[in-house]
Amino acid sequence: MVNMSFFQNILSSVMKSTKRLNRFGLKSFGKLHNDINKAVESVMSTSGEVSSMVYAEHLLNLIEEQDDKSLIKFLKTLLSNYDIDTKKLLKDVKIYSSEKNEQNLKKIRSSSEPKWIELFRRLNSTTNGTFRLVKLRERIRALKEPELKTFDSGLLNLFKYWFNPSFLVLEKIDWETPANILEKIIEYEAVHEINSWDDLRARLAPSDRQCFAFFHPLIPNDPLIFVEVALCLDIPKSIQEVIKIDREEIDVEDANTAIFYSISNCHNGLLGISFGNFLIKKVAKNLKRELPALNQFQTLSPLPSLMKWMEEYAPITFERCSDKNCSDDELMKQSIRYLTESDRTDGMPNDPVARFHVGNGASLERINLHADPSEKGQLQSYGIMANYLYDLDVVEENHELFFKNKIVPISNQIKSLKK
Repeated sequence: MVNMSFFQNILSSVMKSTKRLNRFGLKSFGKLHNDINKAVESVMSTSGEVSSMVYAEHLLNLIEEQDDKSLIKFLKTLLSNYDIDTKKLLKDVKIYSSEKNEQNLKKIRSSSEPKWIELFRRLNSTTNGTFRLVKLRERIRALKEPELKTFDSGLLNLFKYWFNPSFLVLEKIDWETPANILEKIIEYEAVHEINSWDDLRARLAPSDRQCFAFFHPLIPNDPLIFVEVALCLDIPKSIQEVIKIDREEIDVEDANTAIFYSISNCHNGLLGISFGNFLIKKVAKNLKRELPALNQFQTLSPLPSLMKWMEEYAPITFERCSDKNCSDDELMKQSIRYLTESDRTDGMPNDPVARFHVGNGASLERINLHADPSEKGQLQSYGIMANYLYDLDVVEENHELFFKNKIVPISNQIKSLKK
């Protein structure tokens, strides 16, 4: 992880300093309260940066120790005690309306933000604070408490700043990558399960199989998202052609097609932050620069909600599929309708993967029947997969057009089948 070494050295020094403070300097900063609400007061009342880090470290440890019931109680108390002071906000707005200047506007910005937002900023300064807050949001979301949604959205807004794409580092993952990272790839793979180290080797060791991940400097040993790429001589019609262990490797210099066949977001605590669109486009541009012979970039994508959609909108076809008595023509017809038309109130594509790729500026290129024989593939989509084309020359134009008219761009082949 060469690109990350500089950041890791800095972070190592910071973390060592924090640990020394926690071990030897606590008496200098007063009592560390085991009452979690008093611990919050300590964090929020201190003005010194060093003492704030020590108190914040102690508080975050306490938060992580809470069981679900205690965590819910704590967060509701935090929301009540550190919410927006509406009287002060109204007063500041009134002052600004009569005298508009930067100083008065600054007061509005401050008073319009809940005080618990500042608490999370201070918690972020702790050892591995950013990653621990990601895990906290993941836990808050899992609690499914309506009153706590404000923390979910508040943390998401903070993460959008902290995980700005300009901060992220793109790393190539291969068979020589440290084992702790490879274990994460196995754990986080969300599309096509990796069942063994041999499976993983088949995806990383050959030169015509590549993997790229985004890392954040504050979380150097845990990928945020990764994409697996197959370099091919033609567009594969099934996922087995891509991931099977016993296959013939090709010379990457001969490859003309890059297939993005798996994109995995690694942390539920970062849901709502779009890393994938930046990742795919960056990887495509890098590959094009390194391998000029590549002339097309496509996905081989699942249709994760097709069967669920057919059960509601095409029940006859669904019944036939359930009885394994559905014709290819019928499957193709319903798949095209599912991918190109919308039954949603917002007009977006029915399929979540289609929403992602078409929203990024890709076009629907081809639908492949019997492309995924796995149990998961059969249950989700009767084994059907789709190719989305990323034409680097028009991808941004497609993106703008799609969000303007909500029309899915399709290939001539799909157009002819749709008639």
